[in-house]
Amino acid sequence: MTVLTGMIATPDDAADRGPLRRQAAAVREMGSSFVATVLEAAERQLHQAPRTAALIAAWPRDVAADALAMRFNAALHAVARGETLPALAALYRDQTGDFDRVIGEALAVADDVIVEWMRDPPQTNEVGRTAAIMAALMVARAHHDMPCDLRELGASAGLNLNLDRYVYDLGGRTVGLAGSPVRVAPAWRGAPPPVRPVEIVSARGVDLRPVDVGDAAARARLMAYIWADQHDRAARLAAALAIARERPPQVDAGDIALWLPDQLARPQPEGRCRIIVHSMALQYLDPVRRQTVEAAFRDAGARATAARPLARIGFEWTTPRDAVHLSLTVWPDGGTHHLATCHAYGAWIDWHGPTD
Repeated sequence: MTVLTGMIATPDDAADRGPLRRQAAAVREMGSSFVATVLEAAERQLHQAPRTAALIAAWPRDVAADALAMRFNAALHAVARGETLPALAALYRDQTGDFDRVIGEALAVADDVIVEWMRDPPQTNEVGRTAAIMAALMVARAHHDMPCDLRELGASAGLNLNLDRYVYDLGGRTVGLAGSPVRVAPAWRGAPPPVRPVEIVSARGVDLRPVDVGDAAARARLMAYIWADQHDRAARLAAALAIARERPPQVDAGDIALWLPDQLARPQPEGRCRIIVHSMALQYLDPVRRQTVEAAFRDAGARATAARPLARIGFEWTTPRDAVHLSLTVWPDGGTHHLATCHAYGAWIDWHGPTD
């Protein structure tokens, strides 16, 4: 049982909260009391890290869309995992202690490290989201009964591109690769999805900064983005990284807004569905690049035929950022289906889509 100590009473008025405390409230609702307590203590002790405090205060874009608090949390987790600060490592290992004192001391020492970490966008590559994507792929197969070419926007290390190497429990229905060391079993609400064979002929992705699964430092960065009290997620990510080292995903370095139109313009074999997936990626695009992406989908959808169909799977926050929706658009008809409302990391799926 986790015991949280070292907490200081503070006003509960949201207007008095900085981005770390605001994120702490959301994180606690998502079931991570340890990370929430870390963020709350960090905001109280932020004055001990003047460079980090200045970076957060002067952040030029939307702090929620840029996941600023999660960048900070991962940076501090990385410092703890490095075990260069024994008191911080012990706090993360035992998940009890004087949070304010230990985190304040860590911030003072690791200020420069945290700042440099936070400048780069998050690289979560959450494998738990593949359950929702697999369910959407089966619905797409029900629309167009043919193999697919899978393309992913914001692919990070490309772990989602290996989703046919994992096994899933989707509402009591087991699909995927039997015996896989990566098992994804979200809490399922509603009827199970239709079970269809998912055959991926080719898989490729794009990311501004692809994560090299062969690089130990890059793997450590991904592990740091896992919340420190979610050991099952960490084990699943480690297993997915091991698979990726044996079967390296193809991820191009590039801008989504340039890569997607090029991919959609390439010849498409008859009898094969082209499927574009994006999960928590579009929020990082500025309005101009976002419009370019939407225009590319519209143009390619207009060219799609029954013999060469197109599908789009999105796992993204709604505009008000109050829910994560799993959506599927299929062409040539162009209909969009809201398949599910999901936990941001895929821990649960509230299924609204079709079933057998």
